[in-house]
Amino acid sequence: MLSRLSIRDVVLIEKLDLDFIEGLGVFTGETGAGKSILLDSLALAMGARSDSSLIRRGAQKLSVAAEFSLPKGHDVFKLLDEQAIDFQDKEPLLLRRIVSVDGKSKAFINDAAVSASFLRQVGDYLVEIHGQFATHGLLNTATHRHVLDSYGGLENLKKACSSAYMIWQKKIKEKQTAEENLTNALAEEEFLRHSVQELSVFAPTAGEEKELADRRALMMNGEKLAEALNAARDSLTNDAVTRAIHQAQRQLETASRLAEGRFDSVMEALDRTSAELSEATFALEAECQALEFNPQELEQIEERLFALRTLARKHQVTADELPVLLENFENRLTALDKGGHDLIRLAKEEEAARLSYTEAAGKLSAARKKTAKQLDEAVMAELPPLKLENAIFKTEIEPLPDFAWTAEGQDKVIFTAATNAGSIAAPIHKVASGGELSRFMLALKVNLAAAEQIPTLVFDEVDSAVGGATASAVGERLSRLAKENCQVLVITHSPQVAAFGTHHFRVEKNKVETGKVITAVHELKGNERREEIARMLAGEIITDEARRAAVALINNK
Repeated sequence: MLSRLSIRDVVLIEKLDLDFIEGLGVFTGETGAGKSILLDSLALAMGARSDSSLIRRGAQKLSVAAEFSLPKGHDVFKLLDEQAIDFQDKEPLLLRRIVSVDGKSKAFINDAAVSASFLRQVGDYLVEIHGQFATHGLLNTATHRHVLDSYGGLENLKKACSSAYMIWQKKIKEKQTAEENLTNALAEEEFLRHSVQELSVFAPTAGEEKELADRRALMMNGEKLAEALNAARDSLTNDAVTRAIHQAQRQLETASRLAEGRFDSVMEALDRTSAELSEATFALEAECQALEFNPQELEQIEERLFALRTLARKHQVTADELPVLLENFENRLTALDKGGHDLIRLAKEEEAARLSYTEAAGKLSAARKKTAKQLDEAVMAELPPLKLENAIFKTEIEPLPDFAWTAEGQDKVIFTAATNAGSIAAPIHKVASGGELSRFMLALKVNLAAAEQIPTLVFDEVDSAVGGATASAVGERLSRLAKENCQVLVITHSPQVAAFGTHHFRVEKNKVETGKVITAVHELKGNERREEIARMLAGEIITDEARRAAVALINNK
């Protein structure tokens, strides 16, 4: 519910802080006292279009803050979470708006800056204002289907319909994708078959390009390599080298005997040198033989390498990706060959999913029609006591064309009304505005408040042009509505309506010491409240009879 409204520098209001409680709050006061300023201020905090003309003369900006206390799990929390706005359970939710004289506007939710459109989106979850210029809430036909479903408790049927719709849409996309793939494959079938034939015959392998390039480079440098290797081999097989090592070994053997093995380590090193020399000689011999290239082999390698690179350029891939490309082409041909069969299967699955959706949507439509009849009867029963005995309310449910079907079903739901006998029912937003419309909306709200879960409802001039028993009926319904887990605020000129208030505020103009006129709001209790209702009954001069009548209204509400 709305727990506090703080207004600064709006028209005739300099500074005003109002605290609210649950139940029915009434605002009374003379015409022109500034009651509409309160509504404009609240609307600003809820994201209404900003208007710098509302700024109090002499001030540079206006500000309005509305604080709400909400039950755990309220729908608005999900919306706040999606925008990463911090909010804790049992913590007040604060909506704030600042408008400067240059027309610039700033919006905040719990001190986090937000756009005016998002502020309005959040505000629609929290407050609904019914007055002469109301255009949202139940006056917005886009909300009617959801409201009817909530009233009838059709959530399970809606979930089943939504699930069937999602499955149907998935099957449509699968079929469309298969059709596109088949169309594309048919368009390039000749290319695919030629490419598969060409690549299959060539049989490229991953890493083949590097292997061929390395072998080609080796063969192209074969002559120089052979010359170097042969020279190295000749150097190692020189008899002088071998004789020198053998001679050194014999001399050391003699010296080692005379020195009692002192030179054994040197002899072992010479033995290793002799062995490694032999090993190196054999290795060089093998390398020399391996370098005996066949010129025809070099030609074949170059031909294969150049053909491999040409294929890669043709298909705009690397040479190593050619094997994967071949596999992809083969898979596409396979899909092409069986594509017709897949399309037949997918078409059957799509039709089955469509039938499942239409069946679920049909059940939802039937439940909506039954719920609509119940709602129509309930609303019609509320109209005569509100002096709308000639009015008609009817929930119209129209089938949507196939292309307009959604996860919420196949129906368009519009609440229609006719306020005069013989007139044709039209959507509620086209019904004449003013107090008559407000009473009509009251009749609806009495039945829909629990379903809509909007915590605060505001009615402006709901008692216009009525009095006596009709005004009492209005007050009784507002009071009843305020007990449906809903806070109701009403601006009224009717003492019968005011008498039903849980808390009562008087709006009046005061002249301060500086000579300025400002709007002030005072909460009335006890005798003050009795005096205000007596004033509404008697006028400027309050009589004892009016006071007794006021007490009777309060006691008999």
